[in-house]
Amino acid sequence: MLKKNYSKTGSSCRVTFKLPSDVSAEMVHLCGEFNDWSPTKHPMKKLKDGSFSVTVSLEPGQSYRFRYLLDNERWENDWDADAYVANQYGTEDSLITI
Repeated sequence: MLKKNYSKTGSSCRVTFKLPSDVSAEMVHLCGEFNDWSPTKHPMKKLKDGSFSVTVSLEPGQSYRFRYLLDNERWENDWDADAYVANQYGTEDSLITI
């Protein structure tokens, strides 16, 4: 799930990224162009229901590629992404447009 909350001036957007509990992971990190694909910069918090969530501020007027890294070994896309785009590894990245 992706939830976008724009500031009153429209100069920033807080995006909540959420993965459901059925991903069956112990640890999840949000990786994307906005953090140079860092596998550690945006750890997602595991909630009581087993889902994972993190909120990040992004600049409006752009699109960003991203994916979720589960347990430091498995990549997943977001089912609610605005689009999917091919990457250099022969798979696809999720895309969010702000």
